[in-house]
Amino acid sequence: MVTCKETRAAIIVLHKNGFTGKDIVATKIAPKSTIYRFIKNFKERGSILVKKASGLPRKSSKRQDRLLKRIQLRDRSATSAELAQEWQQAGVSASASTVRPRLLEDGLVSRRAAKKPLLSKKNIRDRLIFCRKYSEWTAEDWGKVIFSDEAPFRLFGASGKRLVRRRKGERYHQSCVMPTVKHPDTIHVWGCFSSKGVGSLTILPKNTAMNKEWYQNTLQQQLLPTIQQHVGEEQCIFQHDGAPCHKAKVITKWLGDQNVEILGPWPGNSPDLNPIENLWSILKRRVDKQKPTNSDTLQEVIMKEWVAISQDLAQKLIEIMPSRIAEVLKKKCQHCKC
Repeated sequence: MVTCKETRAAIIVLHKNGFTGKDIVATKIAPKSTIYRFIKNFKERGSILVKKASGLPRKSSKRQDRLLKRIQLRDRSATSAELAQEWQQAGVSASASTVRPRLLEDGLVSRRAAKKPLLSKKNIRDRLIFCRKYSEWTAEDWGKVIFSDEAPFRLFGASGKRLVRRRKGERYHQSCVMPTVKHPDTIHVWGCFSSKGVGSLTILPKNTAMNKEWYQNTLQQQLLPTIQQHVGEEQCIFQHDGAPCHKAKVITKWLGDQNVEILGPWPGNSPDLNPIENLWSILKRRVDKQKPTNSDTLQEVIMKEWVAISQDLAQKLIEIMPSRIAEVLKKKCQHCKC
């Protein structure tokens, strides 16, 4: 137990004034064992200072620690054992158990790597152009945009991660297991939303190719009602990514005929710029909690949870767009946590 210096001093003052150990314990100034230990140490050393433990000598110098850090930064996926082996080649007699605390001292902790789309030089350049173009937009400006995307939903919680709290020996308890199947039924949906709330959501029929004909029909049946509901007669700005069916000339012409302005051009491999990705994550977690067991139930749950998403949540996702753009620019158009 760590006791502050003032408490130690008070114990010794009482001891010097003739109080017995039993008398000092009665004051409840500290636990009994602590009081007797301090009195004993004071008698032996004549000081209230806690003697610092010597411990084992450090196996590496500061220079060798800096070398270890450089080795790790060259290969972020190298294991402690691999680092120890390379460190030993540099003359440091240390094991993996020594490597780990050294890296922790520099703030290098082991974590699961984030999965993000590969960004080519073209992707980065396009992201830069896009972010600069809209860097001055306010939350009010972004509130005029209708964002859209397609997303897959799978049975048995495969859509997202699930954490459970369990006791020792309960790893395979039925309530702690996430069931999986080799080929889970997958449902693809198309949806859109804006600061006014969620818009239309449609479930794609199985074995339907996402071609320009299907996409134009979806925009006709799903997007136009959302525009009317969220924007009315005002100019609408519509976001979609660069999928082939989205970029088809017939789609661009159709949107122009409907007086719909297209946001962009949208940079490839940039889900971190689209707030609907956050909406999909929230929706998938909510759907997984319902534990649907077949495709029909899964469809019902998806639609039910979609309409349950509040306007307040949708608005918050839109309002962070200025900071999202600023963060991507700050990261030099690399991936960011959005």
